[in-house]
Amino acid sequence: MSASSSKTDLSVWRTIKTDRFLVGAPHYPEHVDESYWERDAKRMAEAGFNIVRLGEFAWHLFEPKLGTFDFDLFDRAIEVLARHCIDTIMCTPTATPPRWLTVAHPETLRVDGNGRKMSHGSRQHADTASPVFREHSKRITKAMAEHYRDNPHVVGWQTDNELNTSMPESFSAATLSEFQLFLADKYGTIDKLNFAWGGDFWATAYDDFSQVVLPIEFGPTFPSPGHLQDYHRFLAFATARFQHDQVEILRATKAEWFIFHNLGGLRDIDFRGQFSTDLDFVGYDIYPMLYDEFQRIGNHAKVQALHLDICRGFSGNYIVPEQQSGFGSQPGFCTLTPEPGEMRRMAMSSVARGADGLMFFRWRPAHFGAEIYWMGVIDHDDVPRHRYDEAKQFATEMTALKDKILGTYVRMDVGIAGSDFDNQEAHKTYSIGLPSPQDDAVQLHQYCYDRGIACGFIHPEDDLSRLKLLYVPHWVMWKDEWTEKLEAFARDGGTVIIGARTGTRDENNHVIREAAPGSSLTRLTGVKVEDFGRLAAPGAKGLFDVMSRSGGLVIPPNRPAESHRRVRRFTIGNREIEAAHFYEDLAVTDDVEAVATWSNRYAEGQPMATLRRVGKGRVLYLGTYLTPELTDALADKTFAEAGIAPLAGDLPDGVEVTMRQNDDRQLLFLQNYLDQRAELREVPAGINLLDNGKAVSGALSLEAYGCAIIELR
Repeated sequence: MSASSSKTDLSVWRTIKTDRFLVGAPHYPEHVDESYWERDAKRMAEAGFNIVRLGEFAWHLFEPKLGTFDFDLFDRAIEVLARHCIDTIMCTPTATPPRWLTVAHPETLRVDGNGRKMSHGSRQHADTASPVFREHSKRITKAMAEHYRDNPHVVGWQTDNELNTSMPESFSAATLSEFQLFLADKYGTIDKLNFAWGGDFWATAYDDFSQVVLPIEFGPTFPSPGHLQDYHRFLAFATARFQHDQVEILRATKAEWFIFHNLGGLRDIDFRGQFSTDLDFVGYDIYPMLYDEFQRIGNHAKVQALHLDICRGFSGNYIVPEQQSGFGSQPGFCTLTPEPGEMRRMAMSSVARGADGLMFFRWRPAHFGAEIYWMGVIDHDDVPRHRYDEAKQFATEMTALKDKILGTYVRMDVGIAGSDFDNQEAHKTYSIGLPSPQDDAVQLHQYCYDRGIACGFIHPEDDLSRLKLLYVPHWVMWKDEWTEKLEAFARDGGTVIIGARTGTRDENNHVIREAAPGSSLTRLTGVKVEDFGRLAAPGAKGLFDVMSRSGGLVIPPNRPAESHRRVRRFTIGNREIEAAHFYEDLAVTDDVEAVATWSNRYAEGQPMATLRRVGKGRVLYLGTYLTPELTDALADKTFAEAGIAPLAGDLPDGVEVTMRQNDDRQLLFLQNYLDQRAELREVPAGINLLDNGKAVSGALSLEAYGCAIIELR
């Protein structure tokens, strides 16, 4: 595995330096009688597994009382696995501190915004900003590292478990104290903080850092956006610092170990800050059917693709430490159950989008606790069924094809600006009811997904040269050096599309003191914003209807007339489309072409979307937000000239297509995510690596949930 990265290494194009495709499962030998262990290891080996993950919730077993360590149970489990040629990834168990610790130090518990202290009896109840908890976490990490230093079967480490997934915020006394120290270090003087937070508004200024409070919701009304921004910057800093404590110990103990973290939620983690640069690579836990329950896109294959494409944008290829294998549930929610063939298909999609290793969650389900119906590869009755067979098929395929897959990156023709912590947080601090940049970007991502166009997320600081088009979805915070990158990309022939509101706030979350989108972007686009306003979301009836549904105003029975809703329409090409969410009135320079114009109200005939030629390429500016209709029209206007085309033509519904490549080879991944056969007619010529190297050109039939990897000629 690779050595630790630096910020300059963080790239969507980065691959994991490894000669082994890790495949296996998180395993909990502490959940079953020891009589199961040998049989479990034998079945894993027969399935082709080469790795397990152990110990992330076992602090109470490793240290049953303060300073007394007991590793015997896991030592025996590791030895049993090793006899079957299965290596172990150990985990720092800091997501679940033992009860003796929280009894002795209740000040380590998180506190929510209502002042309620979190309780033992769950997980992630301890405050990662707490100096006391940090010291205990360092102690258990050091003890485990020293114990496993010379164990040849422990090959790597996972830090904690899904940091910030359950509750990233804390309003404890420890958090307040650490937040004040963070601000004093950042600003130096209280006057600088007061300026950054706009202390002269509502008399919110402070006399010294010890007076600073935490920004609770509605206390009784809204805090400064700058205050909120810095609070979440602090939470990200504290999370990275907490992980860094552990990474330092592990690296100092044994440099050969690889170290990663398994991300679940993505809250209050600054991936391009210290968090990712501490790690050899990042891990993403992927539960497609769970995420679709929350996002309501209605297509868990598309949700999986979206999550992994977003995550890959942070630092490149990754591993999947937890891949959904079956029905998933906690007492408050549950998922659909993957049908036969679907588990392998979902795993193959993870590989197609950048996974260089994958572990199915979990080996066997628990019989007790808060996840008794979170199914694994083996069922409750200890019988291996279709999920075991699919895991075996997948492991066998990945082992056979590792030399083809490893060392390749995921192709992107269409890039979406993503992976910027400050912009995602800035939107939350003052959204004015608009979609987040990521929510807006989903429109373009789904358009490309449905048509088999190579699309993903990338930071403007990354290498843009492999893209054909870059879309910036309403990043309110903007840096001039990013403009230079976009201009160079355009001059070399790239197409840049910049969304409304980009560049409208500075790093303190202040509105800029010049016409949007700011001087550097105005020079690039040839556009100035003279006025703006909100519009209803697609299909929405307006504020009156919303308040009526919430029990507020009494509303006349008829829907407000279009004129009262202030509907904005525009023409692009020969289509007239209704704008949604937001509009801008634009003034343009002489070298700018209007590619869409407003078609009603006072703005009729004025530009809505513009184009300026820059070198060999072009820069477009949109004075509104994406809708499915606008995305379709924009693609018609830009994709062909940019040289963007589907990876495989005439795709039937339900087929996902992705490409991994490097200078030596191109691998076209095709997955049928529907429960019926799919017939493809325009597959590029090559050989199907999942079908004994059978030649393919044009026609290809995929069974229900079927997969193909075509090595192109």
